[in-house]
Amino acid sequence: MSVQSLVSRKKKSFIGLPAPLGYVPGLGRGATGFTTRSDIGPARDIDDISDDRHAPPTKKSKNEEDDEVDLNEANFDEFAGYGGSLCAKDPYDKDDEEADAIYEEIDKRMDEKRKERREMKLKEELEKYRQERPKIQQQFSDLKRDLASVSEDDWLNLPEVGDARNKKQRNARAEKFTPVPDSVLARAAQSQGQSTSITDRDQKYGGMNTPFGAITPLGTSTPGGDIDMKKIGQARNTLMDIKLTQVSDSVSGQTVVDPKGYLTDLQSMLPSHGGDINDVKKARLLLKSVRETNPKHPPAWIASARLEEVTGKLQAARNLIMKGCEECPKSEDAWLEAARLMPGDQARAVVAQAVRHLPTSVRVWIKAADLETELKAKKRVFRKALEMIPNSVRLWKQAVELENEEDARIMLSRAVECCPTSVELWLALARLETYENARKVLNKARENIPTDRQIWITAAKLEEAHGNTHMVEKIIDRALNSLRANMVEINRELWIKDAEDCEQSGSINTCQAIVRAVIGVSIEEEDKKHTWMEDADSCAAHGAYECARAVYAFALSEFPSKKSIWLRAAYFEKNHGSRESLEALLQRAVAHCPKAEVLWLMGAKSKWLAGDVPAARSILALAFQANPNSEEIWLAAVKLESENNEFERARRLLQKARASAPTARVMMKSVKLEWCLGEIRNAKTLLEEAVKHYPDFAKLAMMKGQIEEQLGNKEAAREAYNHGLKRCPQAIPLWLLSSRLEEKSGQLIKARSVLEKARLKNPKCPELWLEAIRVENRGGLRNIAQTLMARAIQECPNSGILWAEAIYMEPRPQRKTKSVDALRRCEHDPHVLLAASKYIFWAERKVVKAREWFNRTVKIEPDLGDAWAYFYKFEIMHGDEDSQEEIKKRCVNADPRHGEHWCAVSKDIKNWRLRTEQILPLVAESVPLPT
Repeated sequence: MSVQSLVSRKKKSFIGLPAPLGYVPGLGRGATGFTTRSDIGPARDIDDISDDRHAPPTKKSKNEEDDEVDLNEANFDEFAGYGGSLCAKDPYDKDDEEADAIYEEIDKRMDEKRKERREMKLKEELEKYRQERPKIQQQFSDLKRDLASVSEDDWLNLPEVGDARNKKQRNARAEKFTPVPDSVLARAAQSQGQSTSITDRDQKYGGMNTPFGAITPLGTSTPGGDIDMKKIGQARNTLMDIKLTQVSDSVSGQTVVDPKGYLTDLQSMLPSHGGDINDVKKARLLLKSVRETNPKHPPAWIASARLEEVTGKLQAARNLIMKGCEECPKSEDAWLEAARLMPGDQARAVVAQAVRHLPTSVRVWIKAADLETELKAKKRVFRKALEMIPNSVRLWKQAVELENEEDARIMLSRAVECCPTSVELWLALARLETYENARKVLNKARENIPTDRQIWITAAKLEEAHGNTHMVEKIIDRALNSLRANMVEINRELWIKDAEDCEQSGSINTCQAIVRAVIGVSIEEEDKKHTWMEDADSCAAHGAYECARAVYAFALSEFPSKKSIWLRAAYFEKNHGSRESLEALLQRAVAHCPKAEVLWLMGAKSKWLAGDVPAARSILALAFQANPNSEEIWLAAVKLESENNEFERARRLLQKARASAPTARVMMKSVKLEWCLGEIRNAKTLLEEAVKHYPDFAKLAMMKGQIEEQLGNKEAAREAYNHGLKRCPQAIPLWLLSSRLEEKSGQLIKARSVLEKARLKNPKCPELWLEAIRVENRGGLRNIAQTLMARAIQECPNSGILWAEAIYMEPRPQRKTKSVDALRRCEHDPHVLLAASKYIFWAERKVVKAREWFNRTVKIEPDLGDAWAYFYKFEIMHGDEDSQEEIKKRCVNADPRHGEHWCAVSKDIKNWRLRTEQILPLVAESVPLPT
């Protein structure tokens, strides 16, 4: 034994001894201590009920405490020994006990004071905690409660538990089988066909075993080596059966897939029918139940047949509907459905059976006639039907339609005998008869049907067609009297509708006679004028202009002195009548209302537009006699002469007007005429006189300032504007002219101050705000302009011109958003619509949309010339000549007078002779393109 072994066998001195205080195993070689759950025990919530596994240490008895004495030298006292304090061992006397009892009582009282509140708070916290972190038994309490209502069959039908492994785990060990391609099978068959010997296994099974255990008979081939396709098909069917068996669910014998009817159901589905096959099955079962429950219910058979028809089983549908016809032989719908489903000859046979069962069914006879292809056969069917049902109006009408005129007349003669209460048959017969016979037919019709108004109206149309216009009025009056005698209510709306129909058919006298007869029926005296005007507008809207004309004529005969009715009638003739009818109406109008200046002026203008200037002058002369010193007639006469280049006559008329009827407008027209003719000195002289007499007429100050500007006298113009503003502080155009004068002079600050002063005197005026914004924009101060725009919209939130300018000032990406806000505020404002048309659609090259919005704008406000100018320019760039001419024609008819760009061109002195069709291209050329 070696020395080393002896040393190893010697017992170590530290083995079995306790570890030193603070010793941590492995700390010297860098290991750190750690704490496990077994060291600290299980973690618990504060609110959980504690158990006694870790109970606190029990209190020691008094004797044990006395026995335990700290014998440390630091606790030794020479006087008291190891006992510590002399007072520590004092007895617990009664005073101490009484004090503790008192304090304990106080603690109880204090605890009871807030006990209920504390308990409620603790309960709420506990409930909140349980809601946030419920126990597992609480989470499934509702499901456990529902288990009480589960039946025994439901328990037995619970599905088997599936494989809980994920897809990767399931596929790890699963066997995978891949179908053998047909090419491999073909090569294998060929090789086997060429082989001279086969194994016992091949002899037994004739092929190879499938992985599922099913034997696939593929090993045989024809003597020539060809593939046996029949056996390949059988093998595939076998594989499909195996797959269907695997898919089937084996719980309580229920199957998810029907292995037998799966392929046949798939083949029965039509691609055109997008329904689910399960829905078809359910519907088929439901309908079968209905048929078995109530076999005499025809809709069940019809629905079943249509279901089969939809799913493509036409023969099954035919069989079902024929079965339904046997069960319900008295059902029209069943027989008609059967005839629809059957092919040609069979359909006729089905209808023949239907006729035997339902000889009085009109629909069946009509179906029988429709199935016939030859006209003679159709006529034969209808005649047979009329023998069975001679009182059917529908059969008579369809039978008559197939006949020629002579035979139709004969048949209608018989038809009115069989159906004497059919108005249509009587009227049809009257149309085919001669004039004398038609009158007799209508008289018989009135005897048989005394309560129908159409017979009377047809009689009136018949008389009118043969030139007996004097009889029309009598027939309509007799009709109303006869109907009232037979207790028939006269409905004026229906009669007016009949009058409109008469006008459409060309019976003008009849329609007017009807209007005159019924227009006053059931109307109170105070409502007559209002109701008749509505009737005239309604007839005009329906295109019945003769009816509207008759309404106006009757109203004027009742109220001959009403100027408003004459005006509406005149405007109606202007829009829908001829020049001759308008002039004739105006002659009658001025005879009844000689003081109505507008009627005289309309007559004079009509003559002037027709080129008959002397007649226009004569009308105005008569108007002077009826209305002496009338300003409107004086100015109309002046315009007539100036438009026809009779400037001297116009000057003399104005001179007479200033002498006899000196008004501010007469003075203004005098100044304008001299200004347009280039006589500036005469114009200034007249202005001085006019300003003295009419200092409060703002247009005189505007004209004076503009004339001075034209002459280059800016100081005189400024003085004229200031003088006008002192007398007319509410004249907005005067403020704008003054501001623009200062801006042209380069004094931007002064222009700004003028507009600010104008806004103080005229608050909430969008025109002044707009001009202030544009002044800043023209001066290059865009930030100030944006600030002013915000203030302007805040003060005038519904101003269309401000919103339009706001859209223009926005960058292009933000314009659409701003236009949405503008349209929300001003939905039907033409300025906003025009801005959207220009900046949203035209600028983005959306031609169709832009054209649509331009049309909306000019329809909402046809008097806005700027909209027509932009629309015309848009058509010049993106349209053709036809669209441009259409816009120009519509603009001329609208005759616009307003618009910033339009007024700048039309009110220019250079263009005072231009008409609307000449101004439109100039304005379109001056407006800027949208950017």
